[in-house]
Amino acid sequence: MSWLSLITIAALIEYFIFVLQTGQARVKYNVEAPATTGDPIFERHYRVQQNTLEQLVIFIPALWLFAEYVGPRSAFVLGLVFIVGRALYARGYVREPSQRRIGAAATFVANGILVVGSLIGLLVRAL
Repeated sequence: MSWLSLITIAALIEYFIFVLQTGQARVKYNVEAPATTGDPIFERHYRVQQNTLEQLVIFIPALWLFAEYVGPRSAFVLGLVFIVGRALYARGYVREPSQRRIGAAATFVANGILVVGSLIGLLVRAL
C-alpha cells in the first residue's frame, strides 16, 4: 500500500499548490478575504481550488477502496490519471475556462472507475 500512500500524498500536495496559487492570485489581483469574486483570473484559481477539493472527497476514499477490492496497481494508475487530470484542468481553466475539458474528463473518468470498480469488487467479494 505504500504506492497508494504516495499517490494520496501527491494528490494532497497538488491541492496544496492550488491553495497557494489561489492565495498568490488573491494578492496579485487585490481580492481581499473573505471575498471570492473580483478579477476573473483570481476567480479561475479559486474555482480550480474548490473543484479540486470537491473531487478529492470522492477520489481519496475511492482510491483506497478500489485498491482493497480490485487491486493496488490499477488504483495507482488511476491515481496518476487523476493527478495529471487535475493538473491539466488547472492549467487549462486558468488560461481559458473552455480549455478545462480534457482535465475535467480525466478526473471524471478516474473517479468514476474508482467508485464503480470499488462497488463491483465489493459485491463480487461479498457473493
